[in-house]
Order: sequence, then C-alpha cells, then structure tokens
Amino acid sequence: MITLVIVIAAVSLMLLFSLQNAAPVVVSFLSWKFESSLAVIIILCVLTGILIGGATVSFWRLKRSIKKRKAIARGPMDGKQQS
Repeated sequence: MITLVIVIAAVSLMLLFSLQNAAPVVVSFLSWKFESSLAVIIILCVLTGILIGGATVSFWRLKRSIKKRKAIARGPMDGKQQS
C-alpha cells in the first residue's frame, strides 16, 4: 500500500513538473539540434545520469565480486605460507 502511495506521489509530481515546464527549448550538441519541452530535456538528462550511475555501480560490484572469487579460490592463508 505504501508503495502505491509513493508511486502516485512521484507520478503526480512529475506531471506537475511537466505542466509547469512545457516551454519549448532548442538543444544543440555539435552539429545536432532538436527542439523539445524543457521538462522532456530535464527528464532525459536525469535518466541518462541514472543509467551512467547504474552502469558505474554495476561495474564496481562486478570487479569486487571477481576479486572476492579469486581470494576464495586461493584459499585461506591464515598467516602461513604454503610450501
């Protein structure tokens, strides 16, 4: 039930944000140009940031997991050297 309330609140805030920022803006990057509402541009930028952050965290977790597997494969050393 609480999840439904949070989702409804988030959608309502995003709808309100979109209605208040509907002014068209032109975005240009290198030789690429397009026109869209300010709200769409901001939402796309936020989603891009979320994707980049998620990819970074996933890479970090994968790297840590591989390091942990290698440590387990070597076995416990217990302060002694194996001969």
